[in-house]
Amino acid sequence: MRPAVFIDRDGTINEQRGYINHISRFVLLPGVGEAISLLNEYNRLVLITSNQSGVARGYFPIELVHETHDYMKRELERDNAHVDGIYFCPHHPDGEILEYKRACKCRKPGTGLIEMARAEFDIEMGRSYVIGDRWLDIVFAHNAHLPGILVLTGYGMGEREYGAPPEGIVPAYVAENLLEAVHWLLRQDTP
Repeated sequence: MRPAVFIDRDGTINEQRGYINHISRFVLLPGVGEAISLLNEYNRLVLITSNQSGVARGYFPIELVHETHDYMKRELERDNAHVDGIYFCPHHPDGEILEYKRACKCRKPGTGLIEMARAEFDIEMGRSYVIGDRWLDIVFAHNAHLPGILVLTGYGMGEREYGAPPEGIVPAYVAENLLEAVHWLLRQDTP
């Protein structure tokens, strides 16, 4: 069994630019390759969990999501970093594309993406974490009974300063970025 780190994509791994409707809009944030490389070094599963409702809304085809993830993997390889799995939800109940128009269990803060990962990997959940830039990611962590780390990249700073955190749900830690979040979680788990 290995502990996992479930990492949000947009705003946590790459610059938050709204919907990534063209590959040119995907830009890794500074330090992301180093952060993921550290997780690899410390034998953590790196699992991307992302809502991609732009598919259901008709903003871009599902093929672009796959193309973007392939591009992300190539960019991470430059820092000797790799992700072990990518799980995303293309659905939205108000979508325009009938194939993806529905309420589902995989849309965060539902835990379907984590359930998919658990079906594929032998995950030590007691030592796993969620990292993201939205209160939604912290609720996602809470719903999965995992500690959630809020990063201040993407929407994170605005969420912290102006957003209303869900009552009774707080992040285990607030980090400037993914690299700081990874350093913090590794300190929690290293004797």
